[in-house]
Amino acid sequence: MADWLIEERPWDDPAGTALRAAQRAELDERYGCDDHEPGTPPSAADIDVFLVAVDREQGRALGCGALRRLDASVAEIKRMYVVPDARGTGVATGILRALEQAAVARGWLSLRLETGTAQPDAIRFYEREGYRSIPLFGSYVGSSVSVCYERVLG
Repeated sequence: MADWLIEERPWDDPAGTALRAAQRAELDERYGCDDHEPGTPPSAADIDVFLVAVDREQGRALGCGALRRLDASVAEIKRMYVVPDARGTGVATGILRALEQAAVARGWLSLRLETGTAQPDAIRFYEREGYRSIPLFGSYVGSSVSVCYERVLG
């Protein structure tokens, strides 16, 4: 059994907010600026599912991920993040699988995501987990720092 569990929480959950702030700081450092997200940032108004992975013993938040519905059958993965000391432990895969299960439960047929050119670890992770490269979609079209992926569910 994993030393962590995954919980659905509200978007404004304090642990989730702290994880998203840590992700933002890491990405700002990687890209050398704070303008590295094309499109509309996710918010409580447009996030359908928000998950937080929590250490069973300490209660410490280890990672998060969200889903934003794009249309009747497709959702976008947003704010996938795992704290550095929990990377390589299966937390990211656990969150991703839980997001996929949540999508299937809602009748969504595929998941899309955008990650960035300065995130080779994320690119490797999604490719390893069965996501295939697709053309830039939506607000990412024309972005010089975006890479997009999709996985058909079921």
